[in-house]
Amino acid sequence: MRILFLLTYYYPHWTGLTAYARRIAEGLARRGHTVHALATQHDPALPLEEVHRGVLIHRVPVKHQLSRASIAPGLLPRLDQLLKDVDVLSIHIPFPEVLPATALARARGVKVFLTHNGDLVLPAGPAKRPLEAGYYLTTGLAGRLATGVIPQTRDYAASSALLRPLWDKLHFIYAPVDQPPPDAARVAAWRTALGLDGKVLVGFAGRFVEEKGFDFLLGAVSDIVAKIPNAHFVFAGESEIPYETFFDAHRAELEAHRDHFTMLGLITDDQKMADFYGLIDIFALPSRSDCFPSTQIEAVRAGTPLVTADIPGAREIVKVTGMGRIVAARDPVALAEGIIDVASHLPDYRARHGVALDIFDPEKAFIAYEDVFDRAMKGTL
Repeated sequence: MRILFLLTYYYPHWTGLTAYARRIAEGLARRGHTVHALATQHDPALPLEEVHRGVLIHRVPVKHQLSRASIAPGLLPRLDQLLKDVDVLSIHIPFPEVLPATALARARGVKVFLTHNGDLVLPAGPAKRPLEAGYYLTTGLAGRLATGVIPQTRDYAASSALLRPLWDKLHFIYAPVDQPPPDAARVAAWRTALGLDGKVLVGFAGRFVEEKGFDFLLGAVSDIVAKIPNAHFVFAGESEIPYETFFDAHRAELEAHRDHFTMLGLITDDQKMADFYGLIDIFALPSRSDCFPSTQIEAVRAGTPLVTADIPGAREIVKVTGMGRIVAARDPVALAEGIIDVASHLPDYRARHGVALDIFDPEKAFIAYEDVFDRAMKGTL
């Protein structure tokens, strides 16, 4: 098949959505399909075209930047050119131009799938409500025009104002994670270099933003340390983000607990990120909203148990693997109790590692995408 992935940011941009799309694109390319990706040129130094791991990447220059949104007027015209040689268009949403892109592809006879990465969650502000309303209207219409919509879990879909009306078009596929296993020697050396030998390490990762609920983890620190004096918290990800003020609002709390925190910054190397999961003993996900974070899959595939907020989608991995605890959302006390409990039973949870590796075998996801696209091409979907 000839498959085109369409999204705002592609490699080497680093977000969960980008990693999700890149892994699928590269997995399908390895399986022999012709795979393209069309995205904005988020860094002017990037070439407008290049091949990366079997995927031909097309980039369109950005004219304006509005918070996280990149305005690239040339995106749709470039899409129109590429559609002449495409069988399937895979759009990763949220994506601002999803409706005209879907309509354009369907008019060209191309099968269109929307891969859902979570409903739109915007920071508080006067523009929040109209922007969200516009997103749900246009994306809902695109979903009706599309051949199909691919979310990851029924759990999240049942709670989603966007997905519930499109239920008859949904095809559920877990995100593929094909990260390498942790390197035990490197992990041991890294732990020593950080001065963390003998510590119980609680890890968290992602953008340090309100949606991720890291303030709840900060609120749990005192209770955790009272029960586990050698507990230490390790963060991998971006903290000071230009369009977000959440980190600044909680800088004083981090400073108050500075002896218990190590900030590693954004990790972009696959092996080093795998080693991060090998470094920590527990991965915490205290999010307010999180569709199905790939960080959790990365953690359990590395053998690291979870403590996860009881929110739609995010609780799925613990439910299907038994590799961790689900705790009340937005509750620092419950989060602390869950982390303390998992820390007390680490061998029991680590014993479920093989189950996690089987359920989240990335080849299963690649085969599922291939099957859905192929059946759409044959008219048997």
